[in-house]
Amino acid sequence: MPEPIIQTQGLDFYFKDFKALDQVSLNVPRGSIYGFLGPNGAGKTTTIRVLLDLFHPKRGQVSIFGKELLDHREEILGKVGALIENPSIYKHLSGRQNLEVVRKMVGGKKERVDEVLKIVRLVDNADKKAKNYSLGMCQRLGLAAALLTDPELLILDEPTNGLDPSGIIEMRELILRLNKDHGKTIFLSSHILSEIEKLATDVAIIDQGKILYEGKLEGLKNGGDNLQLSIELDHVDTATHVLEKQGFVILEAYHNGLLLAIKSKQEIAEINQLLVASGVQVYQLSSSQENLEAVFLNLTKKLDQ
Repeated sequence: MPEPIIQTQGLDFYFKDFKALDQVSLNVPRGSIYGFLGPNGAGKTTTIRVLLDLFHPKRGQVSIFGKELLDHREEILGKVGALIENPSIYKHLSGRQNLEVVRKMVGGKKERVDEVLKIVRLVDNADKKAKNYSLGMCQRLGLAAALLTDPELLILDEPTNGLDPSGIIEMRELILRLNKDHGKTIFLSSHILSEIEKLATDVAIIDQGKILYEGKLEGLKNGGDNLQLSIELDHVDTATHVLEKQGFVILEAYHNGLLLAIKSKQEIAEINQLLVASGVQVYQLSSSQENLEAVFLNLTKKLDQ
């Protein structure tokens, strides 16, 4: 397993009496695109602000690059680039001038401005006023600013939020290139499930300040309890009674069939035998894997039960 580039243990954070983070423990593998997924208000931005030492947790530890953030703040943050919410851009300046301002603040090399403009594909618009940039171009300019120090780790908070479809595609392609061609580990916060599904190698799901899942994206989608079985049959009430008596979970019942949660494909034969033995005519059985959206909804619902 790749060495973790970010590790947190038992982070608790409060806004007065409101507990925004509840024992948040993360392990972000080096070289990954790590999708940090959760609904709005789940604790994503709060976690990111803790990782950047902007918020200080009441309890817990943060290690980045194998070193404690509290003890090595300047060294660690010098190797981290971040884009949180909307980037701060001087609209009366050109894209290049904006980057020059940031470069002087962070002490970056002069030639790095041209390098990052090329990476984010803003060379042709570098000398246009930022007030004439689209939202997607502004986001890419903000990302260019985050890249000026050539960081090993990029932390991006909702980088596609508010973008039109073409802007989303541009940002997605840029994130993939930064990871594959430039070797950046990317911590990517989002509430857009489809984007995480297209980008992430690893994922964590947070809701109400709690981590509900962390691991490989494939592990989330292919876990044993994420199979569904659709059955077309004649006697729905009889079938429901028989299957629930045997401990099967009925997700949905409709006029000519049932939708069940199953743990393995081996259970399909068992279910079929049970129904036939009970005099139920089975016309069709079909199993499917839940998509990421269904898995996410099922996980977050568990907190409300």
